[in-house]
Amino acid sequence: METKKLGNPAVVGLAGFGLTTLLLQLHNLGLVSHGPVLAMGLIFGGLAQFIAGLLEHKNGNNFGFSVFTSYGAFWIGLCIIWILNHLGVYSSSGTDVGYFLIAWTLLTIIFFIGSLYIHKAMTTAFTLLLAGFILLDLGHFGFPILNTVAAYVLIACALTAWYMLAAIIINELAGKEIIKVGKAFVSK
Repeated sequence: METKKLGNPAVVGLAGFGLTTLLLQLHNLGLVSHGPVLAMGLIFGGLAQFIAGLLEHKNGNNFGFSVFTSYGAFWIGLCIIWILNHLGVYSSSGTDVGYFLIAWTLLTIIFFIGSLYIHKAMTTAFTLLLAGFILLDLGHFGFPILNTVAAYVLIACALTAWYMLAAIIINELAGKEIIKVGKAFVSK
């Protein structure tokens, strides 16, 4: 029986993660309003990334499943915070958001460790993401200049996600490795 080749859901997950992370950091630098970030955060960073994670589950990829559904939920949660703040349902303080970010920092540590077993590009992305979260944590608890530093670190993270996206698509289309991702830092 012939098996039909399925698409790799990671391409959508990486595209959504990269685009929304880039837009949020452009917002944090004062270049983009909440509108585009909110729209893409709900649809591409949230819903599409969440669906990509569910499809990774079908492929048996626990790392992709947990990463994409988790960060999809992050985006949906962040957008809900913004919407409820805007509607006056409640007001989240900088400290409230700081604790939200600390929780995500702790989860990201687990994913960072997992990334060490995948490839260097993945570890680079998670190193930058973890550094960005730590800087945002500090920025929300008394060192606001670090939010600007975090924005630049997280722009690099977004571009690294797109690099991995490009590697998957272009290498498959070319039938050979044109864009290298590097070997894992830790072998199995």
